[in-house]
Amino acid sequence: MLAREAKEQLLGQKAVVLWLTGLSGSGKSTIAKGLEKKLYDHGVLTRLLDGDNLRAGLNKNLGFSAADREENIRRVAETARLFLDTGIVTICSFVSPTLEIRSQAAEIIGRDDFLEIFVDASFAACAQRDVKGLYARALKGEIKDFTGLDAPFEPPEKPFLRIDTEKLSVEESVALVFQQVMKIIKK
Repeated sequence: MLAREAKEQLLGQKAVVLWLTGLSGSGKSTIAKGLEKKLYDHGVLTRLLDGDNLRAGLNKNLGFSAADREENIRRVAETARLFLDTGIVTICSFVSPTLEIRSQAAEIIGRDDFLEIFVDASFAACAQRDVKGLYARALKGEIKDFTGLDAPFEPPEKPFLRIDTEKLSVEESVALVFQQVMKIIKK
């Protein structure tokens, strides 16, 4: 099997996993998609993993119980590690609400390659955006254990980056992440 370093050399990049975490509606997926495009435009090979593409296939047998959420993140981390070992910059966009669950992901991936990005927005701001209608349903009691309402969200203690999407536009957020990540991935 070829070493990761050989693949990174071929691609001209250092592989890392960018783990975007935050409340639903904070802007994680929007930033992840914008970042994926900007990195591509600069010759960086990436793979974006998010709830939509993983729950449609690999994780379609999982629900939203605490155990299923933990298994979802475990599978995401294992998948991200495979891309990492292939020399690819992997962008993960998941609520991953607890310090423990993100710590487990970092252990699987490798702490040195796990760059946690906190996409920060208040519950009120996310509820106002409510792009998927989840907040309205949760506030009516139709969704139980909704993160930020009746299930906890624990902000990262020392993220690689914190992006305040109540103050920064999507473009500014993407540019900030891109700027910091390029310092690491381009040799």
